[in-house]
Amino acid sequence: MHNFKLLALVVSATSPLAGAVSTQSYSWSNVKVGGGGGFVPGIVFNPTEKGLAYARTDIGGAYRLNADDSWTPLLDFADNARWNYWGVDALATDPVNTNNLYLATGMYTNSFDPNNGQILISNDQGNTFTPSPLPFKVGGNMPGRGMGERLAVDPNLNSVLFFGARSGHGLWKSTNSAKTWTQVTSFPSTGTYIPDPTDPTGYNSDKIGIAWVTFDSTSASSGKATPRIFVGVANLGSNNIFVSQDGGSTWAAVPGQNDTFLPHKGVLSPAENTLYVSYSNGAGPYDGTLGSVQKYNIATSTWTDITPVSGSDLYFGFGGLAVDLQKPGTIMVTALNSPDGQIFRSTDSGSTWSPLWEWISYPTMAKFYTYSTSLAPWIGPSTVDLTPGDLQIGWMMESLSIDPHDSNHWLYGTGETIYGGHDLTSWDSKHLVTLESLADGIEEMSVQSLVAPPTGPLLISAVGDDGGFVHTSLTSPPSQEFQTPKWSTTADLDYAGNFPADFVRVGNDAGSATQQVALSTNSGSSWNIDFGAALNVTGGKVAYSANADTVLWSSSTNGVLVSQFTSAFTAVSSLPSGSLIASDKRNNNVFYAASGANFYLSTNIGKTFTKVSTIGSSTTPAKIAVHPTGLFHSTNNGTTFTAISGITQAWAIALGASATTGGYPAVYAAANIGGTIGYFRSDDQGTNWVQINDAAHGFGSASSNPITADLRVYGRVFIGTNGRGIWVGAPAGAAPPPTSTAPTTSHSSTSSTISTISSSTSSIHTTSTTSSSSTSSPTSTGGVQSAFGQCGGSGWLGPTACVSGYTCVAQNPFYSQCVPS
Repeated sequence: MHNFKLLALVVSATSPLAGAVSTQSYSWSNVKVGGGGGFVPGIVFNPTEKGLAYARTDIGGAYRLNADDSWTPLLDFADNARWNYWGVDALATDPVNTNNLYLATGMYTNSFDPNNGQILISNDQGNTFTPSPLPFKVGGNMPGRGMGERLAVDPNLNSVLFFGARSGHGLWKSTNSAKTWTQVTSFPSTGTYIPDPTDPTGYNSDKIGIAWVTFDSTSASSGKATPRIFVGVANLGSNNIFVSQDGGSTWAAVPGQNDTFLPHKGVLSPAENTLYVSYSNGAGPYDGTLGSVQKYNIATSTWTDITPVSGSDLYFGFGGLAVDLQKPGTIMVTALNSPDGQIFRSTDSGSTWSPLWEWISYPTMAKFYTYSTSLAPWIGPSTVDLTPGDLQIGWMMESLSIDPHDSNHWLYGTGETIYGGHDLTSWDSKHLVTLESLADGIEEMSVQSLVAPPTGPLLISAVGDDGGFVHTSLTSPPSQEFQTPKWSTTADLDYAGNFPADFVRVGNDAGSATQQVALSTNSGSSWNIDFGAALNVTGGKVAYSANADTVLWSSSTNGVLVSQFTSAFTAVSSLPSGSLIASDKRNNNVFYAASGANFYLSTNIGKTFTKVSTIGSSTTPAKIAVHPTGLFHSTNNGTTFTAISGITQAWAIALGASATTGGYPAVYAAANIGGTIGYFRSDDQGTNWVQINDAAHGFGSASSNPITADLRVYGRVFIGTNGRGIWVGAPAGAAPPPTSTAPTTSHSSTSSTISTISSSTSSIHTTSTTSSSSTSSPTSTGGVQSAFGQCGGSGWLGPTACVSGYTCVAQNPFYSQCVPS
C-alpha cells in the first residue's frame, strides 16, 4: 500500500509558545521583471556629485542609480513592523555632504496605516538608515504624492532641512540634520485642497498640505543659512506660493501668483535667477484636465505665463518639471495625464516649445523619438506606436530630471516605469531622441497571487496594475503580460491538479467590458475569456477542479459562485460570502472552503458544501494549500485538526518539495513563531521550524504577501510583496539540526496534504490521521467507480465498487474514495 501524508494547517489562539527558532542562511533575489511596474513620483540628482541620483516610489521604497543605468534598492530591510517605510513621500540628497540622504516615509495618512511617519537618515548614500520619528503621518501612497519635493536640504548650511507635511500639519524645520524637528508656526498656510471631502475612507478626504520646498541657493554663501526659501502649498483659489527672506522666520505670499491651479513643482534655475512652476487643477497623479507653466523672475518680482499650449490643445495639467543647469534657459515639462502622454522642451526660457510628438492631421501623428523596452519587453514592442491614445511614453508623469552634470542624460517617471536616455540634446539639433525603459532593478509590483506549478513554467504570477506574467526564467524579464483578456489587475489564479497546464485567473477591473474570468490550457501563454461569468463581477479568489472542468469563484462582489464546462456561474448558497476556497488536486469532485472558524467540504464539484470541522478560534482564514503529490484530499477531509504549538500569528502558507524522497512536504509560513515575525520552513509537519529571511530582507507587510513553494526543487520558495515585486529564495547553508523529535513519515493508510491558515492572532495546527479500511454500505445504483472517484459516504447513491487495483476507503462519514490498493 502507498503511504501518503496529511498535513492540515489552521489557527488557534490557545497554542503554547515555542522557544527560540533556529535560522538557515538563504540566498534571496528578485524574480526579474525589469521594468518597474509601478508609479515613480520622484527622481532626484545630486547637484554636486556626478552620477549620484535617487528615485522614490509610492509603495516600493527608494533606489540609488548605478553607473550602468540600473538601480539598487535601499529599503529591503523593511519588515512587518516597518512596512510603511516603502511609502516614500519625499526625498532629499545633500549637495554639501553628498553621503547624506533623507527620506520622508509613511504609507497612508488615513486609517489604512495606523503609524506615524519618519524621516529616514542615511550618512552612506542609502546603505544604512536611522529613523527620526515624526509626530504625524506621512502619505507616500496618498493623493498628491507626485508633488514635491516636500523635503529639502539647505544648500549653504546642510544641517538645516525643511519638510512640508500633509493633513494640516504645516511646515517643519530641523537644524541638526533631521534628528529632531520643530514646526514653523509662522508659516501662513497648511493647505486647504481636499480631493474629495465626501470620501468615507479618508483616502481622498485628507488635506494634501505642503507641496514642495525650494531653496534659492544664490541668496547666501556657503556656511550661512539660505535666507530665501520658496514653498508651494496645495491651495485652490487662494495664495499657494510663499517666500521667506530670513531663513524661514517670516513668510509672505509671492505677489502676482496664479491661484487658479495647484503648484506641483517649483524648480530653481540659479543662473537665470528664476523659479519655474508647473500647475494642474488636481493633486494627481490620476487627475488633471487643465493647468499652466509659469516662471517667476526673482530680481524683478514678475511672473510670466509660459504654458506650452493653449485653447483646445490644453486638456491636461502639468507635472514633471526640469531645468538644465548646464544650459540656462533649457527647461522641460510633462503633461500630467494627457491621453497620449506628452513632454515639452524649451531652450529659450519658455518663449517657444517643441513637443515629443505632434499631430500632422488626425489620426496621423509625428513622434520624435525612437523607442526601446529591451530591458522590460513586456511593456511593449520596441517600436514607435503611431496609434492615438497608445500612452507609449507614459502617464502619471510627475517626475522629470536632467542630469546636472550631463545635458544628454535625462530620466522621467511614469505609472509603470522610468524612461529616459543619453542623447537629450539631439532633441534640439535633430528633434529626435532615444527613449528607453531604464528601470532595471526597480521591481515595484504589487503581487496578488503566485503559483509554482509542478510542470511547465517555473512560476506564474498575478499582479496589480500590470496583469500578471508567465516566468520561464527567474533572471530574465518576461516577454509579455497576460493577454486576451488584458486586465490591469489579476486578483488570483489556480491550476488543475491532474492537468497542470490548465489555469484559471480572475480579474479585478470593475466596469470592464469583458468578463473577469479567463482560462488557459498552455500554462498561461494564451487565454480565453470564460463567458459563463457575468459582467461586473470581479476580484476575490478562484479554484480550479483537478480535471479543469469546474471553476469555483469566491468573488469580491457576488459571493461564492461555481461553473462547470464554462456554463453560467451560479451561486453556492451553502458557503458564506468571502469564503476561502481551494480545489483538491487529484479528485475532481472535491473542493475545500473555510470561513471564520469553520472548515467546509464539497464532494459534488462545488455545488454544495458541508461543514466538517471547526478550525480553532480563527475568524479570518487566509489560505488553504493543497499539495499536488499523491492523493489530494486528507484522510478525513479536514474533519479534525490538532494544534502546532508556538505559532501565535500566521498570514500565509505554502507547500513545496520534500527534503527527502517520500518525506513530508516542506511547509513555508509567514508567521509569528516564538515572538519572531518572519518567514519560516518546516520539513516535519511543524515540529521544527527554521527562519529563512534575514535582517536585510524583511519583505514588508507579512499580511499582504502571498507565498508559494517550488514543487520540483526542495527549499526554493517564492514571496510576493506589496511593492517590491517577487522574491525567490533558496538555501545557502545547511539546515540546523532539529531540536524536537519529528513524527514518522510512515502511514498505514492513504492520505494527502491539505493546509489552511488564518491571519488572526492564533496558531497553525496540524493533524495526521488514518482512515478505516472499508466503507459504509449505502444503497448503490451499481456500476464500478474509476480511480480516485467517490464510492461511498452519507447519502451516496453512486457505485461502491472500484476499478481493479483500487479499494473504496472511507475518508469521513461524508466521503469515501477509490484509492490504490
